[in-house]
Amino acid sequence: MVDNKKPAKVQTQTIPVKNIKVHRPKSGSVEQYKPRDQIYVRKVKGFFQNIRRKMNIFFLAMFAALPWLQYNGQQAILFDIGEQRFNIFGLTLWPQDLTLLAWICIIGAFLLFFVTTFLGRVWCGYLCPQTVWTFIFIWFEEKFEGAANKRKKLDSQKMNFDKFWRKALKHGCWLLFSLLTAITFIGYFTPMQQLTIDFFTFNASFLITLWILFFAFCTYGNAGWMREIMCLHMCPYARFQSAMFDQDTVTVSYDYGRGENRGPRGRKADPKELGLGDCIDCNLCVEVCPTGIDIRNGLQYECINCGACVDACDGVMERMKYKKGLIRYTTETVLKGKTVHILRPKLFMYAIVLTVMVGFFINDIATRVPLQLDIIRDRNALARENIDGFIENVYTLKILNKSQHQATYAIKVEGLGNYEWQGDKVVTVNAAEIHTIAISIAVDPYDLKNYMTDISFVIHQTEPADNDVVIKQSSVFFNKR
Repeated sequence: MVDNKKPAKVQTQTIPVKNIKVHRPKSGSVEQYKPRDQIYVRKVKGFFQNIRRKMNIFFLAMFAALPWLQYNGQQAILFDIGEQRFNIFGLTLWPQDLTLLAWICIIGAFLLFFVTTFLGRVWCGYLCPQTVWTFIFIWFEEKFEGAANKRKKLDSQKMNFDKFWRKALKHGCWLLFSLLTAITFIGYFTPMQQLTIDFFTFNASFLITLWILFFAFCTYGNAGWMREIMCLHMCPYARFQSAMFDQDTVTVSYDYGRGENRGPRGRKADPKELGLGDCIDCNLCVEVCPTGIDIRNGLQYECINCGACVDACDGVMERMKYKKGLIRYTTETVLKGKTVHILRPKLFMYAIVLTVMVGFFINDIATRVPLQLDIIRDRNALARENIDGFIENVYTLKILNKSQHQATYAIKVEGLGNYEWQGDKVVTVNAAEIHTIAISIAVDPYDLKNYMTDISFVIHQTEPADNDVVIKQSSVFFNKR
């Protein structure tokens, strides 16, 4: 039997979209690639922008100041790749301490996951260097070229003296700031004071000069020209962030139910009588967005949660004498009128894993001994008989002082009864240096019951006295067949 009933009519709501031009190529023509439209970010003031600026200033000051700090007569933070050691105040990390660096990277990753699940992309909006440096470069633009509408008008003009000097000063400041950024960054990997003197007196090595110019060029290109391209097309975090979002993640959102239908009106007009929502369609939320999106179209991966649109909209609502929060930090659950769940399983699991990782890291730091011993046996002869008839084994000991001060160590061997020791039993090793000594141990063959005897070398620090700095490493004493 055939059902001749007509299908039920589905009611749909059409949202008008304004100011969108559809480009249709002429018949027979080839579609050309259209480059991006430059985004002229409008300046906005407000609560969240004040927080962002203060955080940017604080962490920028830390970035600039840390390479200049001194600790125990040397640079406090120095990642010396050439010498293969990292100095972080009183802690020196060597390639053998790679697990500590691994823990730091893992903790940083899970902290990012935890914060993103809870507060969305606040890292991108408030702390990401790309965002911070972009806003600094925009600040230079505003100083020399004016507000967003003036910058747009200036770019549309033909080149004249006014445009030339404004552009020249802007790019000059960009280049100078990029150069200072690059020098500061390289200062984390080579002594900062000597680097600054050598660079500005043209005595720096070719390799260091090349790296400084490279990072200056990258800073100038990323913050001055590419800007949102880095966030939209090159940063992997923008792509996989959705895997950490859920309906209870706090993001910048537009209250569609309250704002629609949008439309312009006078301050004294009653929006209910006009059939309008609270959104006056001023478009300020788009003009202040550093990535150029319209938050009213819903959650988009381009949004970096900087809160610029929140402050812009709150300012408009205040002038219109409407309630603030048409655009606000909220969750999808709240917008649906449901109860938000802060302590949800995914967030809870991230917190547990993060706590465990921090615990492992603290334990590794607490149990770390700033001393390392490598034992190298004589490969030419495992054992030999000396002129006294004793069995002699030769060892080379490499003692690494992983601390930042000179230390004296006492050496002994365990696992043998009566033995003769030839070589130093007490050695002094400078900070962050390797001391190599050759020793021989001779034992009466009547005291050796087996062909191989397990022994241990024990080294402990005697000056400055520290009972916790002791290391024990096993080896073997061979008898002559």
